[in-house]
Parts: sequence; C-alpha cells; structure tokens
Amino acid sequence: MTTTDFAELHNELRAVAADVLARGRDTEWATLVDAGWVGLEVADALGGAGATFAEVAVLCEELGRAAAATHYLGGAVLSIGVLNALQHSDVRDELLDDVAVGRLRLAVADGAFTVSADRRLTGRAEFVPDADGADRLLVLATDHTGTEVVVVADDLTVTPQPVLDETRAVATVAADGIEVPEPLQFADPHGIQDVRNRAALAVACDSLGLAEAMLAATVSYAQTRRQFGRPIGSFQAVKHACADMRVAVAVARALVREAVEAVVADNSESDTAVAMAKSYTCGAAVDVVGKAMQLHGGIGYTWESGIHVYLKRAVFNRSLFGSPAAHRQRLAQRY
Repeated sequence: MTTTDFAELHNELRAVAADVLARGRDTEWATLVDAGWVGLEVADALGGAGATFAEVAVLCEELGRAAAATHYLGGAVLSIGVLNALQHSDVRDELLDDVAVGRLRLAVADGAFTVSADRRLTGRAEFVPDADGADRLLVLATDHTGTEVVVVADDLTVTPQPVLDETRAVATVAADGIEVPEPLQFADPHGIQDVRNRAALAVACDSLGLAEAMLAATVSYAQTRRQFGRPIGSFQAVKHACADMRVAVAVARALVREAVEAVVADNSESDTAVAMAKSYTCGAAVDVVGKAMQLHGGIGYTWESGIHVYLKRAVFNRSLFGSPAAHRQRLAQRY
C-alpha cells in the first residue's frame, strides 16, 4: 500500500491544515493539539489518531508552505517518532498519552551524549528544535555498554541559539554529569537511524512546501506584473526561469513521495530514499526561493514582500539534520 492510496484523505488534511495556518504565521501549541496534529501517530488506545508518517508529512509540507512558526517539528514529529521507536513500557506509553492530549511538550536532543553505569548523563547537542520551553527532553545517548538509548530528562541546561530564520526556535542542550532515570531501549537496533531519517525527511517535506509556495507566488506575479505593455511572464527569460523552478519542484516532489513511502513501509531502501530526498529537495528549495526573489524584481528584496522569510527558512532547512553534501556522502558510500 502506498501513500497514493490515501490521496483523498491527504487532500482533505491538506485543506484543513491550510485553513488553520492561514489564521496566522505563529500558531500556538494548543491549536496544534486541538486540531489533532500532535497525536497523529499515537495509537488510538493512547489518545491519538493511529495514523502514519505519511499524514505527518502532509502537515510538514503545509507548515513549510505557510512558513509557520510552530513547535511541531520538535514537539511532535521528532518526539512521537522517538517514543514510537522504543520498546513498550509504562513510561513510554504515559509519555505518548501526555503528549497526544497536550499535557506535555517534549523535544529531542541528538548530539554527543553518554550515560555512565551509575546513570550520569554527560554531553552536548546544538540546534535542537523547540528545546527552549519544552517540559521534558528526550536525549539520544550511548550507555556504558555502547548501546544507543533514550534518556528522559528535565534538568538539562538549555540555551536558546539565535538564527536568521525567525520561524524556527533552536537551542543548545548540555548535561554535565546529571543523574537521570533508567534509560529507555529502542525496539530495533536501527531505531536511532530511523529517527534521524524521519527528522531529515520532515525537513525535506517542509522545504518542498515552501518551494511550491514560492513557485505559485512567482507565477502569479509574472501574470499580473506588466512591463512594456504586457505581463512579464510573456518574456522568454522569465518563462525559462519559471520552467526551471517547476522542474525542480516536480523532481523534489517525486523524491519526497518515494522517501515517505519507504519510511512508512520501513523497507531496506529508506536510508537511500531519505538521503536523496533531503539532499536534493533542500538544495533545490534555496534555488527556487532565490529565483522567486529575482523574478519579483525590486519588490522581492523588500521586507514587505515576505520572500526573505522563505529564503531564511530554506537556507536553514538545507543544513538542518544533515547538509546536502553530508547526505550525498552517505549515498556515495552506499554505491
């Protein structure tokens, strides 16, 4: 079964998401909880919708299309992904339930963390999405036996990091030998890589959405802006630039779709599909937004146009959870 089997459902979800996000760029966490977005991948028995990453990917794309400032990436996509990858336990189920109904907002810190035999956590992670203000943190760490585990902690040092992209909130997370509860174990040996794949693909979906938004805005502007007595879209140079943007978006959409299907099916090709989608889509999005700024002429460089918001987000997405060069290196090692 592929994501196209749920095309009608996804179209409805996309329409609802667009309506919610149209009310304002800054969307409160409570709004996301009430809309049911936070608990999409949480099991029915734990207060969620029992959906899959395919539905989450639709929302990530719409968040990028609106350049929305939310805590959805860290508080839902990453946190729920980590919890679902863990072995069943009362702690895990309680966290899933609390997140789904909005009692708790989590964030995921993925850096160089270690847990000693006496349960002391040490390490540091940078550019952790939505860590500032989170109720608790899920820390991806390595225990004294070399096993990758997850630590639930709330006494870490969280320092907000300023970035040009004002639609994202990231922070440095550090621990200096603090005592933590018993680490939680992944259900699968490759669980931590699956979590990282989800993170990279969620950002690729976001970049696809913002690239599509900039393509639509540019085509509309080219049809209405007149120069020398006719729309600028009739000029060959503008036509070719828009065509290049459209091709880039089409390729990105195909790669993202294949990667989402691979992640949902949990097949052996998911690593490759995600690396291809992340490396191409996030790089292409920067190019598309750059062309959009140029084709809007002088107004494209003004604060009022809003294109700068998309450009900053696209540039940050390009480096978040692995640069295009890093993911291409993964592909090169595979082949």
